[in-house]
Amino acid sequence: MSNAYRIFHGGFGRIALLDMDEPLVPHAHSECHVLIKASGEDTFFSVRGRRFPLTDNTAVVINAWEPHFYDHQAGVSESVILALYIEPRWLAALQTDLSTSARPDFFLHPCVELSSVIRRQADVLIEEMLSFGPKSRETMESLLFDLLISIMERHSDWHHLARLRVGSAGDFHDARIRRATETILAAPPGTVDIDLIARQCGLSRAHFFSLFKRTTGMTPQMLANMGRMRSAFRWLSDNRHGSLGELSLALGFPEQGHFTRFFRRHIGAAPSQYQRVMDDCIS
Repeated sequence: MSNAYRIFHGGFGRIALLDMDEPLVPHAHSECHVLIKASGEDTFFSVRGRRFPLTDNTAVVINAWEPHFYDHQAGVSESVILALYIEPRWLAALQTDLSTSARPDFFLHPCVELSSVIRRQADVLIEEMLSFGPKSRETMESLLFDLLISIMERHSDWHHLARLRVGSAGDFHDARIRRATETILAAPPGTVDIDLIARQCGLSRAHFFSLFKRTTGMTPQMLANMGRMRSAFRWLSDNRHGSLGELSLALGFPEQGHFTRFFRRHIGAAPSQYQRVMDDCIS
C-alpha cells in the first residue's frame, strides 16, 4: 500500500515524499512536475506513451498538462519518491521568464540525468523534509528553487521560449477546445456533462473526443479529474481537520469510499493519510 511520508503546501505548489508500491491511473497537472527517487527500488513513470526510469541518477520531468502515470511493476519493492508540483506563478515571481514553466513544451525530454550537484541538492531537500519540527518557509523555498533552477538550466528550453513570447499552457490552438477546457475546469466538481460540451462545440461526441485528445493530449474526463483533484488539494490545504465526508460530497462523490479510491488512484495515498502528514512552512 502506497503512503505519504510528508507533504508541504505553499505558494510554490506542493512538495511530497511518497512511498509508492502500486501504479496510478493516467492523469495530468496544471503545474510542472519533477520526480526524483529518494530511496528504495528503481522504478518507472510512463510519459508520452513510453516508460522512463526513475533511478539514483535519473529523474522524470513532466510538463504542465502532460498525461503520465506511475508505472510500478508487480513484485518489485516500494520506492520513496520526491514529487514536486511547482506553481508557474511562484517561479515567475522569482524570475519572470520562468512563467514559461506553465507550457506543455517546457521540458525537452521526460527523463533527465541528475548531475552530482543536482543529486546533492535533492538529497538536502529530502533530509530537510524528513527532519522533525517546523520548517522555515525561506529555507524550504530556497532549497526548492536552487534544485529547480539547476534542473531547468540543464533540461528545459525556457530561455528560448521566453524570447519567443509564446502563450501559456492553456492556449490550445483550436478555439472550441479552449472553450471546452475552460467549461470543464469551471464546472462544479462532479457535474461535467461531456456530451453537452461536445454539442456546444458543434461536434459529435466521437469527433469531440478525437479533437480534444489530439489538441491537449488528454481525454475530457482526464481534464475533469484534474479539476477534481485540484479542488481536493485546495480544500485539504484550507481545512486541515475538516471532514473528508464533507469533501467527498463537495466533489460530487455520493460515498466517501468512492472518493478515497479516486484520490488514491491519482496520488498514491488515501486522503485521510495525506491530510495527517500535510504541513505548512512557517515564516
